[in-house]
Amino acid sequence: MEQRAKIKFSTKLFLGTILIYLIVAVFNFSLAQEAFINFLSMLVRIIPVLLIVFIIMIFTNLYFTKERANKYLGKNSGLKGWFYAMISGIIISGPPYILYPLLGEMKRKGVKDSLIAVFLFNRNVKIPFIPVMIYYFGLNFTIILSVYIVFFSILNGVIVSKFSSNKI
Repeated sequence: MEQRAKIKFSTKLFLGTILIYLIVAVFNFSLAQEAFINFLSMLVRIIPVLLIVFIIMIFTNLYFTKERANKYLGKNSGLKGWFYAMISGIIISGPPYILYPLLGEMKRKGVKDSLIAVFLFNRNVKIPFIPVMIYYFGLNFTIILSVYIVFFSILNGVIVSKFSSNKI
């Protein structure tokens, strides 16, 4: 029996997208051209972010070994693990979907689910936005909101640990 060569889904998706562009170009060339230009501009904006993420992942894989992950963010990390998760969540910026591969790799190396939850929750304290928040809402509101976010991140981490397979 003749065995067909299987085409990957990503290849089919790519070819399907090209086909759609060609069909649209036949009926409305300016629309297809505008869509392609928008795609290229989006690609130019995303590539630097992806390069930064890949560089961070390379350094994470070089520096953040399984032993270090267990020491600083693993089962026996204690309070310092919670502290590191809070601080790194506040310091890091960018959209969360960019961080998911990095967090997945850290989870495979032994980072607790509760600390990943704390990290993601503390991303809501945005250091670049603090001056703007102070300007519009005042210093008291900004401090109280930031403290609440940090406090509820810990509560969120405890709740996640209760429902997670890797406990506190």
